[in-house]
Amino acid sequence: MGSCFSVEEDGQLQSQNKSSSNKPGKCGDSSSHSKGGSGSSNTIVIIPKNVKDLRQSPGNGDLDIFTYEEMKLATKHFRPDQVLGEGGFGIVYKGVIDDNVRPGYKTTKVAIKELDPEGLQGDREWLAEVNYLGQLRHPNLVKLIGYCCEGDHRLLVYEYMASGSLEKHLFLRVRATLTWDKRLKIALDAAKGLAFLHGVEKSIIYRDFKTSNILLDVDFNAKLSDFGLARVGPTGDQTHVSTRVMGTYGYAAPEYVMTGHLTARSDVYGFGVVLLEMLIGRRAMDKSRPSREHNLVEWARPLLNHSKKLLRILDPRIEGQYSTKILMKVANLAYQCLSQNPKGRPVMSQVIEILEPLVTQEVSRENVVLQNGGGSVTLYEVPKSVSENPKEKNPLKSESERDEGEAVKSKQGNGRSKSEPPKECDLYEPSPDALQVERSSSDGR
Repeated sequence: MGSCFSVEEDGQLQSQNKSSSNKPGKCGDSSSHSKGGSGSSNTIVIIPKNVKDLRQSPGNGDLDIFTYEEMKLATKHFRPDQVLGEGGFGIVYKGVIDDNVRPGYKTTKVAIKELDPEGLQGDREWLAEVNYLGQLRHPNLVKLIGYCCEGDHRLLVYEYMASGSLEKHLFLRVRATLTWDKRLKIALDAAKGLAFLHGVEKSIIYRDFKTSNILLDVDFNAKLSDFGLARVGPTGDQTHVSTRVMGTYGYAAPEYVMTGHLTARSDVYGFGVVLLEMLIGRRAMDKSRPSREHNLVEWARPLLNHSKKLLRILDPRIEGQYSTKILMKVANLAYQCLSQNPKGRPVMSQVIEILEPLVTQEVSRENVVLQNGGGSVTLYEVPKSVSENPKEKNPLKSESERDEGEAVKSKQGNGRSKSEPPKECDLYEPSPDALQVERSSSDGR
């Protein structure tokens, strides 16, 4: 089992004593956290240092505390046909909590994630998930319903997201196709989730933004899940948080990989990678491709501001569904988010300002086409001026110019050029879907 999550060691969150509720099976009430849609007044109040603290004072948001026996009943004794997926944390099961599981409980479909005691993640990540999702509420964050912490068992109970992950729809379901307007809406939803985290009283850096952590409900509304690697951002005069480098290969910002300096713009880079994956229809890292195309960012970013080149590499499954004018604006946004220079990236509130009108325009345009009886959407031609000088339409032009050409000069995966000697950290891939980089200069946690 991994080491326990310690607030004192992280030195970022303030713990305040608060009496826990006497309600059986319920976590203590936390009156300071907002359950409303915007959740702008959310404040992290109770941060247990370890599992022992959590058991002694389980007053952490409005969460249900389940027994392991209830978890077995909810998942039909963890039957293999109930498995929804598996990751570095452990196996995720589909379940139902009803009157048979806990008398008087309203029937609720859930996803139950069980920590693998032999896995790479441990109590630290499990507690982080309870701490953050247990107290934060937002339409674009997956709702944590409760948890089980009994003996060596560590389980998390979430709302059930019927459409699964963005990763499955983009890469794993051969016959399923995400339409262009759905992709834009998912990107906007995810951006709102990140912007909310960055905007709370003590900003939170998500640190593991990727397609497998973006879940979709039955209506394809997107929500962020898996907060095991989340960290509180810099406070006061701090410009960054120094931490060992953890995340997923291909999504981690180059300056974070190189230095361990974590900022909200590290999340913006991850958002840019996902946006690029939705545009091109390829994974961030794919070693089955020719060597120059292994790293999607290095290969595709230089082409994003050239309409003819972009159209040649665009995901063919969305062909004919978009306005090229809007496509180029989205591509330019991805280009900015993927800047090697963190200051050249927009903040998430700016990302939302750019995406919202584009989503509205595309949805309106598609509705017009459908009302006119059209079965498909006409591909708009790009005016010559836009095609030849895409930066003229660039809302962040000066930032783009500063880092133009950087993608072919740097290696995003390890933050170094080929000729530069390795730094003090080692990159390794414990599974095809995960990366952990641990520095000898620990952050003291």
